[in-house]
Parts: sequence; structure tokens; C-alpha cells
Amino acid sequence: MTELDTVAWPVGPIRTERLVLRESEARDRAAFIELFSSSQVHTYLGGPQPRDELERTVPETPGRRPGHFVTELDGAMIGTVEVRRHEGERRGQVRPDTGEAELSYLFLPQAWGCGYAAEACTAALDWFAAACPGVPVVLYTQTANSRSMRLAAKLGFTELEKFHKWDAEQWMGVRAPAAPLAG
Repeated sequence: MTELDTVAWPVGPIRTERLVLRESEARDRAAFIELFSSSQVHTYLGGPQPRDELERTVPETPGRRPGHFVTELDGAMIGTVEVRRHEGERRGQVRPDTGEAELSYLFLPQAWGCGYAAEACTAALDWFAAACPGVPVVLYTQTANSRSMRLAAKLGFTELEKFHKWDAEQWMGVRAPAAPLAG
């Protein structure tokens, strides 16, 4: 499998119809703190983190790692999208021979309901498919999170399993890699 660590990073900005996906910068720190401290954003993620703690602990330039994109609209950060190697402590492997990656995203409440998450996630998944061909991508969400469940379906994720963890029913979906073009 192509390791994400070997992919050239940072990549140049990825532009969609309305958004820019780019590496994080120091100017994004306040938006990261807002994302992590928002009770709305973290309704299905175990609750918000205390803002004063985040002010002390969030690095000057947060989120700088391969596969992690800031989503920008009109020059301002509205969220993040990340495609990263599947963590070992998560549920089973989709394809043990090749492993998988995991899609995650967070958007500020003012960006909800506008299609930005679908647009940004599609761009990140397209980038990942080109950078790591043949690698499936998984997504986890609570079944109670209707917005994330709709987004997963829109992005082409299909249910792999449901399980109970963190006092709630969780959903694991998979998006199979695109078939290679015939030569």
C-alpha cells in the first residue's frame, strides 16, 4: 500500500467550485479553537473541549499533517477534512492485505446545510484516490447523527457494520476505491 507518509506534502491548494482545501496556517488557530469548543459541532463526538484549555494547548499552527486540509470559504476557515491511515484501535480491517484510510471532517455550524462538507470531502477523497490508488476509505459516525449519515450516503459510503460504543450506536461505512482504468 502507498503510505500517506510518503505522499508529497503539503500539496498545493485544491480548489473546488466554492472552496479551497489547503494546509493549515497560523491564522486558522482561532477557528480551530472554535471548532473544538463548539457544543454543536461535538454533539456526537463526546462533547466540546473547554475553550480556556484549548487556548493553552492548541499549537500556533494546528492540524499540520499529511492528509489534513483546512476548508476555506472566501478567505476564512469554515472546517477541516482529513483522510488518514486507519487507526489500529478502530474496528476491523476492510482489506487486511492493503489496509484502509479514514475520512473525518468538522465544520463550523454556520457552514452547515450549504453543501460545503460534501464539496470538501469529495475533493479530499479525489485527492486521496490519486495519491493512494486502490485503498478503500472508511467513515465512522453515530447513527443518531442524521446529517453525517446523509453525507456518508451522498459520498458513496455503504454500511459495513453497526456497533455500540461510547453509549451510542455507531455506524461504519466503506467507500471502495475506484477501479483502475484499463490500459
